Amino acid sequence: MVLNKINGQDFKNLITFGAKNLRLNFKEVDDLNVFPVPDGDTGTNMCHTIEGGVDNIRGIESNNLSDIAKPLSSGALLGARGNSGVILSQIIRGICKGLSNKKEVTALELVEAYKLGVKQAYGAVVTPVEGTILTVFREATEHVSKMVKKSSSINDFYQYHFEEAKRSLARTIDILPVLKEAGVIDSGGAGYVYIVEGMLKYLNEEEIKVDESSLTQRVNSGEQETKQIDFSAFGPDDVLQFGYCTEFILRLQNSKVDIEHFDIDNVINILNGDDIKGDSIVALVDDSVLKVHVHTMNPGIVLDKMRQFGEFLTIKIENMALQHNENIGDSQLEENRRKEHKKYTVVAVGQGEGIVNAFKELGVDVVISGGQTMNPSTENFINAFKSLDAENIIVFPNNSNIFMAASQAAKLYKGANVEIVKTKSIAECYSALTMLDFSSDDLTIILGNFREVIDNVTSGEVTTATRDTNINGIDIKKGDYITLIDGDLVSANKDRDQSILKALENNKDIEDKQVLLLIYGENVNEGEVEELITKINDLFPYLEVGAIPGNQAIYDYYFSLE
Repeated sequence: MVLNKINGQDFKNLITFGAKNLRLNFKEVDDLNVFPVPDGDTGTNMCHTIEGGVDNIRGIESNNLSDIAKPLSSGALLGARGNSGVILSQIIRGICKGLSNKKEVTALELVEAYKLGVKQAYGAVVTPVEGTILTVFREATEHVSKMVKKSSSINDFYQYHFEEAKRSLARTIDILPVLKEAGVIDSGGAGYVYIVEGMLKYLNEEEIKVDESSLTQRVNSGEQETKQIDFSAFGPDDVLQFGYCTEFILRLQNSKVDIEHFDIDNVINILNGDDIKGDSIVALVDDSVLKVHVHTMNPGIVLDKMRQFGEFLTIKIENMALQHNENIGDSQLEENRRKEHKKYTVVAVGQGEGIVNAFKELGVDVVISGGQTMNPSTENFINAFKSLDAENIIVFPNNSNIFMAASQAAKLYKGANVEIVKTKSIAECYSALTMLDFSSDDLTIILGNFREVIDNVTSGEVTTATRDTNINGIDIKKGDYITLIDGDLVSANKDRDQSILKALENNKDIEDKQVLLLIYGENVNEGEVEELITKINDLFPYLEVGAIPGNQAIYDYYFSLE
């Protein structure tokens, strides 16, 4: 088919086919890993992100582009996982801004929307890195803006965009030295190319058959499961203690507010007012759609006051005393709804029973399940924040690929002050948590103490190589045990202990360290740990060596040197 314009259903189909094509190829994107370790997750993260948007528009049959663009944007925003996923959500958000208040667009008008996508994506990254998905999307958009004319079809737009995206992707290996050394193209850029290819397949009327079991099934937003509610949890003689979980979506009305200059802080101030006394507040506005979550004793007042801005599209009010099967990612979160108010709370990301237990023992209020290959979404973080009754929430993402989703959640959440401590590893987090101390009652001092500890920690990881390669002058064979220290691959050996020992021997700061902590994974037994400790003590008698079970997958050891 040849389209000279696209309406809401056309755009919905384009995005859906893009998501399907990425789903079909996400494993190839996952495998485009700089280091030869079995933790590639870029394709998985981007899949979850775009499918979050698709789920939000699945039941919408409107031909109005604006009716599709807004929920697509918000769904992708909340579903965003990993750095590439967050950037993809911002690309979608920018494009959707360009499509807002439009019933249909031509190819020339679509160019302008994609330009907004470039602006939004680059603006969302503190330090944009070229040779990534940012470059691929920008160069493809710049090319299509030169090629598309008044007479061009939507098919022309996506053909030009796809061809340049492929060329740009091929160039990424020469832009980023780390890609060139590893001999791979950028994984985020590759994921984006698959999305555009899928969109072009829709226009060319090609079928995309997807194995729905190839990735965790997402719940169709139009087919939600019925909750099992225990009505006995709130009887005729009970007193309301926990209030109501109140959520709504409201359409801002031009007759009531200046939509273009609408200030979300007005909503926050009302929800924090004396007559509502809201907590766990999440409020965001996307063009003319306002979404709010708040816990309050007075939901009626909330609804009355919010009508000054517009009219409701959906409303949900639940008595928080009722026990129901609300899946928010961690059973601990529902328990936290009953916890006392705290001035300071801690949220950390972790995977493995031992790590989760250790974090809780050290004072973490909520452990979000995740890590490598399991990056939490923006919504996972928001749900964790909502479960806490806190003035300040301190977050340890524990992975550089999770930091952006945590930061995006912190910007969206208005129920507390959220601070992100930029931990890049489980070992860094563990060391910081051992110094957990709120006695100063000064957030600046508390955060400063955490960062001082982290700055003095050397952290390492041990896993198994998935392919032959050469990195940092080290010849690596598939199956070798490789050790990374502070993100750099420093040793490889067929013997796991020797890989670790060589890495420690080559560390220039080892003589200045006093303590080594080993966090061992599910593939390591206690006897092997004891044997490794003996070898370390022989080589480095001045080190105090300890070990705890982490039960983590993929990485046989995390370790920290202090």
